[in-house]
Amino acid sequence: MMKEPIFDVAHLAHIEIYSPKVEESVWFFKEILGMEESHRQGDSVYMRAYEDFYHHTLIITKNDEAGLGHVAWRATSPQALERRVREIEATGYGLGWINGDVGHGPAYQFTTPDGHKMEIIWEVEYFKANEEQATPLLNRPQRRPRRGVPVRRLDHVNVLASETNKNVEFLENALGFKVRERILNDDNTDVAAWLSSNSLVHEVAIMGDALAEKGRLHHICYWYGYPQHLMDVSELLVEHGFKIEAGPGKHGVSQAYFLYVIEPGGNRVELFGDTGYQIFDPAWKTVEWKGKDLEHAIIWYGSNLPQEFFEYGTPVKQKAVAPIK
Repeated sequence: MMKEPIFDVAHLAHIEIYSPKVEESVWFFKEILGMEESHRQGDSVYMRAYEDFYHHTLIITKNDEAGLGHVAWRATSPQALERRVREIEATGYGLGWINGDVGHGPAYQFTTPDGHKMEIIWEVEYFKANEEQATPLLNRPQRRPRRGVPVRRLDHVNVLASETNKNVEFLENALGFKVRERILNDDNTDVAAWLSSNSLVHEVAIMGDALAEKGRLHHICYWYGYPQHLMDVSELLVEHGFKIEAGPGKHGVSQAYFLYVIEPGGNRVELFGDTGYQIFDPAWKTVEWKGKDLEHAIIWYGSNLPQEFFEYGTPVKQKAVAPIK
């Protein structure tokens, strides 16, 4: 019998990243990716893409090391929020309520089994365009910026985990996420899994940490919707001295057109050039990549990913080297 689906999490609301170079990071997201600065408070800068409807979708906070601050999910209703809180509390990973923060109301904070900090919210502040930002396109929150090659919306977050399956099962059971695709070891344990609570192939991915560390960030991702924009932003990145880590190319998993770059604070940023595909089938069966199929899982076409792609995450850790005897 199929397990009753849970529709209590609507989507990814915002992500906080840490940066030891906050102003350089802000410059990158603003001038290269065309994002808007919404607010500053304390050591944090709040930003959003021009088709993000909320007050912000990205927080950049000053810290000695790059990495993940927290991930926020929006519930589908106040009642859904309360249901998820009860389930999270039962796992023992709950941290408790905060009264609210910039751009949103009360939030219940918790961690994944691997230690990634997250929160779930209902009340949010919507972005209000001023006269200069207003657009006659009524289903868009503001006009398209004239800076850089502007990204359109927040897409997903990818985190590294020391125990992939444990973290995947937590997201399934506590939050109701569905595993849409996965890469499996020979023993059928997860190498990586892509999960969502809506029609997207994923809004969160869990990848095994090649360095066996805990709680690290692999990347955040913003969405363009047009493959040509990856070519355009590639020109801009190279001309401003940024090294493109990988891409443009196409993943087999999700079928998305991708590009990866490290922002000045040290965090990896992925840029999606199209939608890939979406899932509307309520009886969707998880796509499992294994053995001979792996050749096309990560790269459908384009250059292979460098080895550092599988080892680099933030905070940055060094690969253990056996001592010379």
